[in-house]
Amino acid sequence: MVTFDDFTKLEIKVGTIIEATKIPQGDRLLQLIFDFGDEKRQIMSAIAAFYPDPSVLVGKQIPVITNLETRTLKGHVSQGMIMATDDENSIVFLVPEKPVKNGVRVH
Repeated sequence: MVTFDDFTKLEIKVGTIIEATKIPQGDRLLQLIFDFGDEKRQIMSAIAAFYPDPSVLVGKQIPVITNLETRTLKGHVSQGMIMATDDENSIVFLVPEKPVKNGVRVH
């Protein structure tokens, strides 16, 4: 079980994808550049199979866990984790009900 105090340590912010690129050396990886208002971050995500044309992701607002330790995947630093789920055949992003300011925290 995770305590409430542990949960409150997560920093979840909404950001807008401003660039989405397939990583040649990682057949499953997409490099996503997010705008969080006061900063830009690179997030690596293994969702390439669902997005043969990653440019369709540009402009989407998605919550991201922004205070995870960075990880290096196929030589690319990832500075967070997107919030998503999946069904049997696709990825489903958790998204705000309406557009919000980049960088707002999820409560």
